[in-house]
Amino acid sequence: MHAPDSPQGPQGPQASHAAQSVTLPVSLDEAVAALTAMPAAVPVAGGTDLMAAVNAGLLRPAALVGLGRINEIRGWQYQDGHALLGAGLTHARMGRPDFAALIPALAAAARAAGPPQIRNAGTLGGNIASAAPTGDALPVLAALEAMLVIVGPGEPGTAGTAGSAGTSSREIPVSHLLAGREMLRPGELIGFVRVPLLHAPQVFLKATGRTGPGRAVASVGLVLDPARRGVRCAIGAVAPMPLRPLEAEQWVASLIDWDGGRSLAPEALEAFGEYVAAACVPDQGEPVAPGVLHLRRMVAVLARRALGRALTS
Repeated sequence: MHAPDSPQGPQGPQASHAAQSVTLPVSLDEAVAALTAMPAAVPVAGGTDLMAAVNAGLLRPAALVGLGRINEIRGWQYQDGHALLGAGLTHARMGRPDFAALIPALAAAARAAGPPQIRNAGTLGGNIASAAPTGDALPVLAALEAMLVIVGPGEPGTAGTAGSAGTSSREIPVSHLLAGREMLRPGELIGFVRVPLLHAPQVFLKATGRTGPGRAVASVGLVLDPARRGVRCAIGAVAPMPLRPLEAEQWVASLIDWDGGRSLAPEALEAFGEYVAAACVPDQGEPVAPGVLHLRRMVAVLARRALGRALTS
């Protein structure tokens, strides 16, 4: 995997206790070579999840491959109507205004990722590789239908990697990795994330159950796609992976006046929230538990507010 996040380059006493050897490559080629040579090694970037597992005694990797010195995955570039985001982008970097102008919902998720020390260390690739249900970037990436550029051993690749001898690249939907439909192979890591530039409103919201930063109890990523007259919505934190309420998306998209200022009747907006909530937080027997009802109400409010903000942006 790219990295269950750890501080940029696993250095210091925690890292030395966590693994018997630490390799610090300066390119994707070197990282792939190190992972190929040490199949038991764990790639690590920000380490906000990995080091917590190490300190709790839940994980003790034999070796670490630190990704913090690989400059090619710490920025982004434009490519054929998409943004090619380096997996090493930190939440702090994605939260800045220039990135927010590019992908507003992902920037909002990055700013909500936690306190400054988490945002400064945690990375986009680590958020994906850790696949924690509460990962703030995940519902946004699912709603954007982002693609992952996976870099691994083999012949030179062309999909945004360094393309040097000894490496190859392939692309998979982020939703496939999060759902376990496709897995990373030995020697592979997440190099880049390809996100379409829709130039249309997009929103990220989350509920934490507390005041201030915290882990999401429920979250929503929602984007409008006027070119295809579509609405894409993903709900995070309520299941092991982000959930797409496809029928609710199609239903509400058919009601939006795409040619007249993207208007939508208030009762349709309300119904959309309930539709999303019922799809993502189903009944678990009768009577419905109070906790399920509370979560469903929370999801309904988030979905309704997200669509309302997107339509009026």
